[in-house]
Amino acid sequence: MIPQRFAANTAAFVAAVFFGSSVVAVRVAVQEIPPLSLAVLRFGQGGLLLVVVLLLVGMRDILRIKWHDLPLLILLGAILFTVFPVTFNASLRLIEASRGALVLATIPLWSALLARIARSERLVPRQVVGVFLSLGGVGLALAERGVVGWHGGWGTLAGDGLMLVTALCGAAYGVLAQRAFARYNALTVTTYAMVFGTLLLLPAALVEGLVGVLPQLDGQTVALLVFLGVFGGALGFFLWTFALSRLTPTQVAVYINLNPLVAMVLAAALLGEHLTIIFVAGFGAVLMGVLLVNWPKRTQAASAERSR
Repeated sequence: MIPQRFAANTAAFVAAVFFGSSVVAVRVAVQEIPPLSLAVLRFGQGGLLLVVVLLLVGMRDILRIKWHDLPLLILLGAILFTVFPVTFNASLRLIEASRGALVLATIPLWSALLARIARSERLVPRQVVGVFLSLGGVGLALAERGVVGWHGGWGTLAGDGLMLVTALCGAAYGVLAQRAFARYNALTVTTYAMVFGTLLLLPAALVEGLVGVLPQLDGQTVALLVFLGVFGGALGFFLWTFALSRLTPTQVAVYINLNPLVAMVLAAALLGEHLTIIFVAGFGAVLMGVLLVNWPKRTQAASAERSR
């Protein structure tokens, strides 16, 4: 049992690092590729890679599903690979990568709330404090523009709102995916969700001009797309879903807080973005709030371990 939990936690850690790096990669790529087209190129590449690998290594049984499970898999795909990338990519056209990563760090907060609603659980006082502390931290970070001069205007507000929708999608996927794990493994769920989500998005991307974008891609953008498709797509989301199949949604979601750390370091190093003390303080408040929401009592942890 310990090796399984260690593997799941390691998978979540590595996935979070990939996702944090993807924030910066998307921030650069989305300046050259429209949001819908970028999402299709990223997850279409990732889904195709997963299918090809499964077929090549003789794991076709993993692709077998029952027809009555299609609606759930399509819903998961629509949430994580249709709505999620559209709002994510569109947001990063309006706000900085580090700012977007901080808003995305509220996923554990929403995951905790949705999981408790689904299971009819009540938050203990410590968790209630964590909820308000996390929200306060996000508010502090978003108010940064107002403190030092709000140069972004309504565009910044729209970008923040789009990233908040992205965070809600990430939390909803983690909770709803638990139903699929009762019947299929993480690789099956990831592959079908990614393929279905991409197919749902493809018509809109074609209208947006996907075909015309392809001939205009330079070497740097192609490299970013490969990274997003392989590491920020197929591998990253498989590792994330693998962790979700062995841990609770909130145990996995807490790793999303690595995203701002990775994104902030990369954004500062590669994009020359400026990080203020107020912004860092907001991130610290979000992190502390999420820890309060998710930190289990020793007795609870021991009981959960015995039940497994």
